[in-house]
Amino acid sequence: MVANIQVNRLSQLTTEELKTELLSLVHDRDSDPLNQKVAYAKNELAPYFEELQRRNSYPAVESQVPIVLGVWTPVWSTIPFHDVLPGRLHDCSYQIFLENGYYANIARYAPGSKSKLIEKFSSILAAYDFMVMQKFEIRDGEWFIQNVAIEQTLRWRAIPLTIERAEAWFHKVLESRWDKFTQKTALPEELKLDNVDKTTLKKLEKTYRATPKFEHLYVDETLRIVKTQREAKQRPSYTIAVRRK
Repeated sequence: MVANIQVNRLSQLTTEELKTELLSLVHDRDSDPLNQKVAYAKNELAPYFEELQRRNSYPAVESQVPIVLGVWTPVWSTIPFHDVLPGRLHDCSYQIFLENGYYANIARYAPGSKSKLIEKFSSILAAYDFMVMQKFEIRDGEWFIQNVAIEQTLRWRAIPLTIERAEAWFHKVLESRWDKFTQKTALPEELKLDNVDKTTLKKLEKTYRATPKFEHLYVDETLRIVKTQREAKQRPSYTIAVRRK
Protein backbone atom coordinates (compact mmCIF):
# COMPACT_ATOMS: atom_id res chain seq x y z
CA MET A 1 0.00 0.00 0.00
CA VAL A 2 2.76 2.46 0.97
CA ALA A 3 4.69 1.60 -2.19
CA ASN A 4 1.61 2.25 -4.33
CA ILE A 5 1.04 5.60 -2.65
CA GLN A 6 4.65 6.59 -3.38
CA VAL A 7 4.38 5.50 -7.03
CA ASN A 8 1.16 7.48 -7.43
CA ARG A 9 2.73 10.54 -5.82
CA LEU A 10 5.77 10.41 -8.08
CA SER A 11 3.60 10.08 -11.16
CA GLN A 12 2.01 13.43 -10.29
CA LEU A 13 5.33 15.28 -10.15
CA THR A 14 6.88 17.09 -13.08
CA THR A 15 10.09 15.65 -14.47
CA GLU A 16 12.10 18.52 -13.01
CA GLU A 17 10.53 17.92 -9.60
CA LEU A 18 11.40 14.23 -9.84
CA LYS A 19 15.01 15.04 -10.71
CA THR A 20 15.28 17.53 -7.85
CA GLU A 21 13.92 15.04 -5.31
CA LEU A 22 16.23 12.30 -6.56
CA LEU A 23 19.32 14.49 -6.29
CA SER A 24 18.23 15.59 -2.83
CA LEU A 25 17.91 11.96 -1.74
CA VAL A 26 21.49 11.12 -2.76
CA HIS A 27 23.11 14.38 -1.66
CA ASP A 28 26.25 13.67 0.42
CA ARG A 29 25.46 9.93 0.46
CA ASP A 30 27.99 8.63 -2.05
CA SER A 31 30.46 7.91 0.76
CA ASP A 32 28.05 5.49 2.46
CA PRO A 33 29.17 1.82 2.62
CA LEU A 34 28.43 -0.06 -0.59
CA ASN A 35 25.94 -2.49 1.00
CA GLN A 36 23.95 0.46 2.35
CA LYS A 37 23.88 2.11 -1.06
CA VAL A 38 22.72 -1.10 -2.75
CA ALA A 39 19.85 -1.38 -0.25
CA TYR A 40 19.08 2.32 -0.64
CA ALA A 41 18.81 1.95 -4.41
CA LYS A 42 16.41 -0.95 -4.03
CA ASN A 43 14.23 0.45 -1.24
CA GLU A 44 14.24 4.21 -1.85
CA LEU A 45 15.52 5.13 -5.29
CA ALA A 46 13.99 2.42 -7.49
CA PRO A 47 10.58 4.18 -7.84
CA TYR A 48 12.37 7.32 -9.05
CA PHE A 49 14.45 5.33 -11.53
CA GLU A 50 11.33 3.61 -12.87
CA GLU A 51 9.27 6.79 -13.19
CA LEU A 52 12.09 8.68 -14.91
CA GLN A 53 12.74 5.74 -17.21
CA ARG A 54 9.11 5.94 -18.35
CA ARG A 55 9.70 9.59 -19.19
CA ASN A 56 13.04 9.15 -20.92
CA SER A 57 13.14 11.76 -23.70
CA TYR A 58 15.79 9.79 -25.58
CA PRO A 59 14.82 6.10 -25.42
CA ALA A 60 16.51 5.32 -28.76
CA VAL A 61 20.15 4.58 -27.97
CA GLU A 62 21.43 6.26 -31.13
CA SER A 63 19.80 9.52 -30.06
CA GLN A 64 21.58 9.47 -26.68
CA VAL A 65 25.12 9.88 -28.02
CA PRO A 66 24.95 13.63 -28.81
CA ILE A 67 23.31 14.23 -25.42
CA VAL A 68 26.06 12.56 -23.36
CA LEU A 69 28.99 14.34 -25.02
CA GLY A 70 30.76 16.60 -22.54
CA VAL A 71 31.79 16.39 -18.89
CA TRP A 72 29.75 14.79 -16.10
CA THR A 73 30.31 14.06 -12.41
CA PRO A 74 28.91 10.90 -10.80
CA VAL A 75 27.19 12.18 -7.66
CA TRP A 76 26.11 8.73 -6.44
CA SER A 77 26.93 5.21 -7.55
CA THR A 78 26.84 1.57 -6.51
CA ILE A 79 29.77 0.62 -8.76
CA PRO A 80 32.38 -0.97 -6.43
CA PHE A 81 35.22 0.08 -8.74
CA HIS A 82 34.72 3.77 -7.86
CA ASP A 83 36.10 3.28 -4.38
CA VAL A 84 38.62 0.47 -4.84
CA LEU A 85 41.23 3.10 -3.98
CA PRO A 86 40.83 5.12 -0.75
CA GLY A 87 40.16 8.83 -0.50
CA ARG A 88 38.25 9.63 -3.70
CA LEU A 89 37.41 13.33 -3.98
CA HIS A 90 33.86 13.39 -5.30
CA ASP A 91 34.05 16.92 -6.70
CA CYS A 92 37.14 15.88 -8.67
CA SER A 93 35.50 12.88 -10.32
CA TYR A 94 34.69 13.24 -14.00
CA GLN A 95 33.19 11.28 -16.87
CA ILE A 96 34.30 12.81 -20.16
CA PHE A 97 32.70 11.76 -23.46
CA LEU A 98 34.37 12.89 -26.69
CA GLU A 99 32.84 13.09 -30.15
CA ASN A 100 35.54 10.74 -31.51
CA GLY A 101 34.11 7.81 -29.54
CA TYR A 102 36.45 7.87 -26.55
CA TYR A 103 35.42 8.23 -22.94
CA ALA A 104 37.34 8.64 -19.67
CA ASN A 105 36.54 8.08 -16.02
CA ILE A 106 38.90 10.35 -14.11
CA ALA A 107 39.16 10.79 -10.35
CA ARG A 108 41.52 12.21 -7.77
CA TYR A 109 42.31 10.20 -4.66
CA ALA A 110 43.72 11.96 -1.59
CA PRO A 111 43.53 9.71 1.51
CA GLY A 112 42.96 11.64 4.72
CA SER A 113 41.85 14.78 2.88
CA LYS A 114 39.01 15.32 5.37
CA SER A 115 41.43 15.38 8.29
CA LYS A 116 42.13 18.91 9.53
CA LEU A 117 45.65 17.84 10.55
CA ILE A 118 46.49 16.48 7.10
CA GLU A 119 44.85 19.49 5.46
CA LYS A 120 47.53 21.70 7.03
CA PHE A 121 50.18 19.80 5.07
CA SER A 122 48.23 19.54 1.79
CA SER A 123 50.66 21.85 -0.02
CA ILE A 124 53.46 19.30 0.33
CA LEU A 125 51.41 16.09 0.02
CA ALA A 126 50.73 14.17 -3.17
CA ALA A 127 47.39 13.20 -4.68
CA TYR A 128 46.84 10.17 -6.91
CA ASP A 129 45.04 10.95 -10.18
CA PHE A 130 43.57 7.90 -11.88
CA MET A 131 42.01 7.53 -15.35
CA VAL A 132 40.27 4.63 -17.07
CA MET A 133 40.05 5.26 -20.81
CA GLN A 134 37.33 3.57 -22.82
CA LYS A 135 36.01 3.42 -26.33
CA PHE A 136 32.26 3.60 -26.92
CA GLU A 137 29.98 2.91 -29.87
CA ILE A 138 26.47 1.76 -30.61
CA ARG A 139 26.08 -1.87 -31.69
CA ASP A 140 22.73 -3.45 -32.50
CA GLY A 141 20.86 -0.71 -30.68
CA GLU A 142 22.93 -0.96 -27.48
CA TRP A 143 25.88 0.87 -25.95
CA PHE A 144 29.15 -1.02 -26.34
CA ILE A 145 31.90 0.04 -23.91
CA GLN A 146 35.46 -1.33 -24.05
CA ASN A 147 38.34 -0.43 -21.74
CA VAL A 148 41.45 0.57 -23.69
CA ALA A 149 43.90 1.93 -21.10
CA ILE A 150 44.53 2.91 -17.51
CA GLU A 151 46.65 5.95 -16.66
CA GLN A 152 47.87 7.20 -13.30
CA THR A 153 49.99 10.03 -12.02
CA LEU A 154 51.00 11.66 -8.75
CA ARG A 155 50.41 15.41 -8.43
CA TRP A 156 50.57 17.98 -5.64
CA ARG A 157 47.31 18.15 -3.70
CA ALA A 158 47.58 21.92 -3.61
CA ILE A 159 46.95 22.00 -7.38
CA PRO A 160 43.28 21.03 -7.83
CA LEU A 161 42.18 18.61 -10.53
CA THR A 162 39.83 20.98 -12.35
CA ILE A 163 37.66 20.06 -15.31
CA GLU A 164 40.11 21.82 -17.62
CA ARG A 165 43.10 19.91 -16.21
CA ALA A 166 41.23 16.61 -16.44
CA GLU A 167 40.28 17.31 -20.07
CA ALA A 168 43.84 18.33 -20.94
CA TRP A 169 45.22 15.13 -19.40
CA PHE A 170 42.70 13.00 -21.29
CA HIS A 171 43.47 14.68 -24.64
CA LYS A 172 47.24 14.44 -24.08
CA VAL A 173 47.15 10.71 -23.31
CA LEU A 174 44.70 10.04 -26.14
CA GLU A 175 46.92 11.83 -28.63
CA SER A 176 50.02 9.95 -27.46
CA ARG A 177 48.28 6.58 -27.76
CA TRP A 178 46.14 7.24 -30.83
CA ASP A 179 48.11 5.00 -33.21
CA LYS A 180 48.04 2.14 -30.72
CA PHE A 181 44.30 2.49 -30.11
CA THR A 182 43.41 2.64 -33.79
CA GLN A 183 45.41 -0.53 -34.49
CA LYS A 184 42.87 -2.42 -32.32
CA THR A 185 45.53 -4.35 -30.43
CA ALA A 186 44.44 -6.68 -27.62
CA LEU A 187 44.58 -5.59 -24.00
CA PRO A 188 47.87 -6.45 -22.27
CA GLU A 189 47.87 -9.81 -20.53
CA GLU A 190 48.99 -8.21 -17.27
CA LEU A 191 47.93 -4.83 -15.94
CA LYS A 192 50.92 -2.91 -14.61
CA LEU A 193 50.39 0.03 -12.26
CA ASP A 194 52.69 1.85 -9.88
CA ASN A 195 51.69 2.88 -6.34
CA VAL A 196 49.02 0.15 -6.07
CA ASP A 197 49.16 -2.93 -3.85
CA LYS A 198 48.66 -6.43 -5.31
CA THR A 199 45.15 -6.92 -3.88
CA THR A 200 43.89 -3.66 -5.35
CA LEU A 201 45.66 -4.39 -8.62
CA LYS A 202 43.77 -7.70 -8.96
CA LYS A 203 40.44 -5.93 -8.43
CA LEU A 204 41.32 -3.29 -11.00
CA GLU A 205 42.49 -5.87 -13.50
CA LYS A 206 39.23 -7.83 -13.29
CA THR A 207 37.20 -4.69 -13.91
CA TYR A 208 39.54 -3.52 -16.66
CA ARG A 209 39.08 -6.71 -18.66
CA ALA A 210 35.30 -6.66 -18.41
CA THR A 211 32.98 -5.47 -21.17
CA PRO A 212 30.02 -4.28 -19.12
CA LYS A 213 26.45 -3.89 -20.29
CA PHE A 214 25.72 -0.17 -20.26
CA GLU A 215 22.21 1.30 -20.35
CA HIS A 216 20.79 4.78 -19.80
CA LEU A 217 17.59 4.39 -17.80
CA TYR A 218 17.21 8.13 -18.16
CA VAL A 219 19.22 10.82 -19.93
CA ASP A 220 18.72 14.46 -20.73
CA GLU A 221 20.93 17.53 -21.04
CA THR A 222 21.62 17.74 -17.27
CA LEU A 223 21.07 14.29 -15.70
CA ARG A 224 21.97 10.69 -16.47
CA ILE A 225 20.87 7.53 -14.66
CA VAL A 226 23.03 4.65 -15.84
CA LYS A 227 22.60 0.93 -15.22
CA THR A 228 25.72 -1.19 -15.71
CA GLN A 229 26.34 -4.90 -15.31
CA ARG A 230 29.78 -6.46 -15.66
CA GLU A 231 28.49 -10.06 -15.93
CA ALA A 232 25.04 -11.60 -16.35
CA LYS A 233 25.22 -13.24 -12.91
CA GLN A 234 26.40 -10.07 -11.20
CA ARG A 235 23.98 -7.59 -9.62
CA PRO A 236 23.47 -4.42 -11.68
CA SER A 237 25.01 -1.16 -10.54
CA TYR A 238 23.47 2.29 -10.80
CA THR A 239 25.10 5.67 -11.28
CA ILE A 240 23.53 9.11 -11.11
CA ALA A 241 25.59 11.74 -12.94
CA VAL A 242 25.09 15.47 -13.44
CA ARG A 243 26.49 17.59 -16.23
CA ARG A 244 29.47 19.80 -15.39
CA LYS A 245 30.27 21.08 -18.87
